[in-house]
Amino acid sequence: MSLVRLLGFRTLTCGCVVGCYRELATSREVFYVEEKGDDCEIHVHRRNHTIPERVVPSLTAVTTLRAS
Repeated sequence: MSLVRLLGFRTLTCGCVVGCYRELATSREVFYVEEKGDDCEIHVHRRNHTIPERVVPSLTAVTTLRAS
């Protein structure tokens, strides 16, 4: 497990909340599903799991909502 810093989060149209984190050791951005939407039928959206950016292209907009 590596240390990460929260960059921001976003609620997707399916109702899932995705957080964008930066790994401190590698500076790599990682996207995690924080909460699964009640009506979400996308099987790769599993709570506390990473999500590949190619699955939901709009994830790059996650970092526009900065965490405080």
